[in-house]
Amino acid sequence: MKISLVLGLLLLSSSSQAENKVDMESWANWRGPMRTGEVQGTEWPQNFKKSWKLKWQKDLSPSYSGPILSDRYVFTTETVDKKKEVVKAFSRKDGSLIWETEWEGSLSVPFFARSNGSWIRSTPALYDGRLYVAGIRDVLVCLDAKSGDELWRVDFTKRFESPLPSFGFVCSPLVDKTGVYVQAGGSIVKLNRKTGETLWRTLKDGGGMWGSAFSSPYKATIHGKEQILVQSRTKLAGLTPDEGKILWSQDIPAFRGMNILTPSVQGNEVFTSSYGGGTFNIKIDFAGGNLTSQVKWKDPTQGYMSSPILYKGHAYIHLKNQRMACFNISDGKKTWTSKERFGKYVSFIRQKDRLLGLSEKGELLLIKANPEKFEIIDKVKVSDSSTWAHLAIHGDEVYIRSLNQLIAFKWSQESAPDLGDSKLIGKATD
Repeated sequence: MKISLVLGLLLLSSSSQAENKVDMESWANWRGPMRTGEVQGTEWPQNFKKSWKLKWQKDLSPSYSGPILSDRYVFTTETVDKKKEVVKAFSRKDGSLIWETEWEGSLSVPFFARSNGSWIRSTPALYDGRLYVAGIRDVLVCLDAKSGDELWRVDFTKRFESPLPSFGFVCSPLVDKTGVYVQAGGSIVKLNRKTGETLWRTLKDGGGMWGSAFSSPYKATIHGKEQILVQSRTKLAGLTPDEGKILWSQDIPAFRGMNILTPSVQGNEVFTSSYGGGTFNIKIDFAGGNLTSQVKWKDPTQGYMSSPILYKGHAYIHLKNQRMACFNISDGKKTWTSKERFGKYVSFIRQKDRLLGLSEKGELLLIKANPEKFEIIDKVKVSDSSTWAHLAIHGDEVYIRSLNQLIAFKWSQESAPDLGDSKLIGKATD
């Protein structure tokens, strides 16, 4: 069922041309334009309290999906009354609702993870005027970004006769001009982005009790070969985009196959970490026309859910023990580990030598990318409820999806009212 607002349709019709052409500097993907967590544009301030303003906030039902941005709109999801999933588009300018679309869909995750919620998890993707949204019951829905109209839907449990994943559809879709890449149906799948037709399917593990891995696919070029980098329940692999052929693979141990974070690439090496397995740097070699892989180094330190940030030969990562750490990518030396703990999850983005991290405790951290020591520049409380969703940013605007709100902030190098130690929620200024 779809509810369209007259005002929203009028606004969208006047900007259809702009909306169909995705702003490559906007936040249209999991972890940003290139899915690396790196951003450019407006320089971040050094002090939150002197430069931050709350633009607007909207109360919503729970979700773990990170916000997705076009040049004018912000898209988010929610699970309502444990019965249906809802996608909403808001104006970035004033938070007015543009459209909303909903469908029946929910499940209850295993008891040991239930304290973290049983609601929609995957972050959507925006490409060429279409929004690709993964529902928790292993479905992928393609919506018209201007109106919210459903264009097609794939139920992977029906298409592949695969079991319903215990934790739901968690992977965030990767979209390019040739198709949509997802971990679903107990496998890695590429779909036609305009029709939903299956183009190829590989690395089938049957799903089992746990279903597909949580890790999101990533496009990389290694030794001059373009490939889709995926971390399944058991393997890290590079696949050809056109056919899904396995170019190379490396076993990655993880507790009950719970590979969660998105790996990162530096040159011809892949840095990754797994819950229950450790931290790895995988070297990819090229000889005789073939790619091969080997573990260059391994450290027993375990990552968990937070995807790492790479910068100048070092990897910055949040760990299973809730601390942060820095690794020298070349030799595996851990240069520091923070004493402070930051909760179970932190989403990171980077601009130059600074990291912006949003912890699940509702705290925003500005951290120096310093391999010599752990250094917090500033921090501010942005939500009273948990913030598991990945933060989003464009220019001088930051969007945060807390458990029960969508919150838009704006920063400037010019001084804003000093908020002191008070929470920013409810402190909006025009």
